[in-house]
Amino acid sequence: MSAASRAPLRSTRSTARLGGRAVLAVGTAAAALLVSACSSGGTSGGGGQTGFITGSDGIATAKKGERADAPELSGKTVDGGQVDVADYQGKIVVLNVWGSWCGPCRAEAKNLEKVYDDTKDQGVQFVGINTRDTSAGPARAFEKDYGISYPSLYDPSGRLLLRFEKGTLNPQAIPTTLVIDREGKVAARTLQALSEEKLRKMLDPFLQSEK
Repeated sequence: MSAASRAPLRSTRSTARLGGRAVLAVGTAAAALLVSACSSGGTSGGGGQTGFITGSDGIATAKKGERADAPELSGKTVDGGQVDVADYQGKIVVLNVWGSWCGPCRAEAKNLEKVYDDTKDQGVQFVGINTRDTSAGPARAFEKDYGISYPSLYDPSGRLLLRFEKGTLNPQAIPTTLVIDREGKVAARTLQALSEEKLRKMLDPFLQSEK
């Protein structure tokens, strides 16, 4: 075999190795992001130049002029539909990251549905991001068991979560709940399972002051 005929083969192998490294890098980053999976609570965040402060209740908020844009979040839902969070701009979006395998997620599920049912006529839309469920079946069963009526994006590898900017109010645990304001910016976050009371406390400032 001539050197000329061997060159394309080497190029192909090199490209394959690079592609494998890229996939490995994404997987490693996703694993690092989800290292705090299934947390029952926490108050991390704030300080430095992050532009947000976490209160003693575990709710972190960013001032209106210091909020990061929410990333593009769209794709297939747990039940086989399609959702694009950008379609809800002009509404307050409550974004909940969950997994069917997560005990705290089960504890908060009915609270989320109750507050969604009470606020959806006030310009509030809930959207879930289901992650680390290797098939959609358990996630669909979770939604049925807990009466969840709002859509959830199906994100088994955590790729959607990696789109959030570091140093902002990004999801760092499961469950995480975020509030996206009417301008499509990430305004609040909590890294814990939520009671109905605490979820209302997190959401009410946006209902009251940002109509």
